Amino acid sequence: MKKALIILLFFPTLILAQQSQKKIVSSQFRVEGNCKMCKKTIEKAALSIKGVKMAKWDIPSNEISLIYNSRKADLISIHLAIAKSGYDTSETAANDKDYNELPDCCQYTR
Repeated sequence: MKKALIILLFFPTLILAQQSQKKIVSSQFRVEGNCKMCKKTIEKAALSIKGVKMAKWDIPSNEISLIYNSRKADLISIHLAIAKSGYDTSETAANDKDYNELPDCCQYTR
């Protein structure tokens, strides 16, 4: 009986603790780019990070919207993957080599 009472008292606390740690989160940030080719490359780079469930880059606003599992992916890894594909983000800049490898139509003004 005593064990059952302890379990009943502990179980709700455990559930609340798990719910407070959001596993699936959404985020938005700026990524420089120009065209549909940029869109494809930026989204592919974000989706290459394990745990990213959805990545949609909007051309007019240059904003990427993400849904990802925060236990598997972190935001800085997503920024770095996009920068590695040649695009500057609000937190990271692509290096010159990666940027210069972009097609001419994708080279935005730096």
